Amino acid sequence: MADEFKSSNKVKERSVVSLSVYNVGNQKCTPGYEWGPGIRDHYLIHYVSSGKGTYTVHGITYELEAGDAFLVRPNTEISYRADSKAPWTYYWVGFAGADAGTILDATDFAGKADVIRGISYGDQVKMHLIRINDSFGNSFAHTVHMTGELYLLLTVLVENASAAAPVIIDEAEQIRIALDYIDSRYSYPISVENIASYVGVSRSTLFRQFRKYLGISPKEYIDSYRIRRAEYLLRHTDLTIGSISVSVGYDNGLYFSKVFKKATGYTPSKYRMS
Repeated sequence: MADEFKSSNKVKERSVVSLSVYNVGNQKCTPGYEWGPGIRDHYLIHYVSSGKGTYTVHGITYELEAGDAFLVRPNTEISYRADSKAPWTYYWVGFAGADAGTILDATDFAGKADVIRGISYGDQVKMHLIRINDSFGNSFAHTVHMTGELYLLLTVLVENASAAAPVIIDEAEQIRIALDYIDSRYSYPISVENIASYVGVSRSTLFRQFRKYLGISPKEYIDSYRIRRAEYLLRHTDLTIGSISVSVGYDNGLYFSKVFKKATGYTPSKYRMS
C-alpha cells in the first residue's frame, strides 16, 4: 500500500469552448486497483509509463503494458484494472470541447479505435502530459496555458498517426473548411490555389464543388464576401474608405471602388450616404 501514489488535479471552471482540460494527473496503482464499470462525461487519454493492466470497453478487454495508451470516450461504459503482479503507472488528461472529436479522428484513435499500442513517441506523450499537469490552475490564464499544452499533445498524436487510419472528408465538409478559411483570411491576399491547398483538393475540384453547392465560383464567393464585409464597415464604422479597402483585402483603393460599384451599383462613398 505504501507504494501507491496518485496525483489528480480537477479544473473547477471549464471556460474554453473549443477545447478544455477537465482534469489531469498520474497514478502509481496498487496491485489489482480498479476503476469502473462506469462512465465519464468527457474524453480521457491514459498513457501507461510502466507496468501492466487491462482496459475493458464495448465488451472487449485489452491487455496493456508500458508504451500503450487508451482512450475513454464520453458516456461510454468502461473499466480498467491494474495487474496484480506488475501494476501499472499511468499519466492521464481529461478534456472536452467542440474540437475534441475532430482532432481525435485525425489520430490513431480514429473511428472506434480504443487503444494505441507500442507508441514509439511515448516520451513526447508523457512530457506533454506532465506539462499540462505543471500548468494546472483555476485562473483563466491557467486554463489557456493548459489548453495550449493539450493542443501540443494532440498535435503529437496527429503527426504520428499511421497511414492505415485516414480521415475521410466528404464534399460538404470540404466546402465548410473552405468557407472557414475564407472567413478567417479574406482580409489577406488569398487565392483559389491557397484555398484548394488548405482543403486538400485540386483547384478544379474546388471550383466544381463551389459551383455544385453554392452556384458560384470560389473567386466569385471571395469577392462577394469581401463586398459584404465592406458594406457592413461602411454602414457601421467611421473608417475611411481607404482603411476599409485594406481591411477587406484590397490594397488598391481605386480597384476596390471599381469592384464595389460593379457589385452594388454605388461607389463606396455614395453607398455610405445612401
